[in-house]
Amino acid sequence: MRSKIIASLLFTLLLAFGAHAEPIKLKVGVTNSLADVGLFVADKRGYFADQNIKVEFIAFDAAARMIAPFASGDLDVGGGGVSAGLFNAVKRGVGLRIVADKSTSAPGLSASSLVVRKKLVTSGAYKGPTDLRGRKVAAPAPGTATSTSLDLWFRKNGFTLKDVDLAYMSFPQMAQALLNDAVDAAFLTEPSLSKVLTENAAEIVAPDHMMFPNHQIAVTLFSERFIKRDRTVAVGFMKAMLRGSRDYMSAVRDGRLAGPGAEEMIAILTEYSAIKDPQVYRAIGVHFCDPNGALDTASLTTDLDWFRKEGLIEGDVQIADAMDASIAADAARALGPWKRP
Repeated sequence: MRSKIIASLLFTLLLAFGAHAEPIKLKVGVTNSLADVGLFVADKRGYFADQNIKVEFIAFDAAARMIAPFASGDLDVGGGGVSAGLFNAVKRGVGLRIVADKSTSAPGLSASSLVVRKKLVTSGAYKGPTDLRGRKVAAPAPGTATSTSLDLWFRKNGFTLKDVDLAYMSFPQMAQALLNDAVDAAFLTEPSLSKVLTENAAEIVAPDHMMFPNHQIAVTLFSERFIKRDRTVAVGFMKAMLRGSRDYMSAVRDGRLAGPGAEEMIAILTEYSAIKDPQVYRAIGVHFCDPNGALDTASLTTDLDWFRKEGLIEGDVQIADAMDASIAADAARALGPWKRP
């Protein structure tokens, strides 16, 4: 009788093991940029595999394009810049949550800056921020965190976004416009930022961490379906991603990928991202990513309040409606404290 019970228990354990042997497949939206580094490292170094997770990366040209597949259930994880569209999607019941940091402009660590055309600086036409009044300033899109940074900095200097001639265009288009003297200033991010500096077409007048200190400019998103389907898997995914982000932060020194393991990090980025020249990653300035994935409620609230003031928010949506910080907190607790090597 006893042997039958043991055999039955063993059979049950084998069934349970077999039920979980197949990796859990998750669809993950990326923009194939430096901000996705935590995901790329987690995949390359087997951190997702350690959690029995297999990811399928799906490329998007902007985070806004991820909203529809989140709504249809075709995307489990995504991320990108903070925007009015993100908060409006939450209000419409799309079913997504801000769950972790992705890119923050911390002191000395910012991949974005406001630049002014070099000729304006050398000629003396630009001496300070107020000289941008009435001039053409390029930004990536209305209703993004970029606009918050610009307006906050302009207001500190006695004017607003409404006092400049705003032109919306992509970052590569901004770089070309500066080279062609078609715009006077632009809010650029890497690698376009390094391109205009290398070609002596522009000069940095304010990095994002000066315009909006500790600006959490991009975030990681989970679908509500994913979280509710199996929170344990959601925390496991987060653990893997945080391990990747910690590896990245360990390789950062003096605002660049120049610390221990930097060359391995650059190799992963050139394999996974849209930039295939390793020299670009050796040269560009890089962002901060919280090693615990912590969300900055104050930063997110500042962006949301600015979007609301500009009439870009549909109805009443609060930060608490849009975020779930508990998943990153649980994952960070399980991993333990991060120590810079």
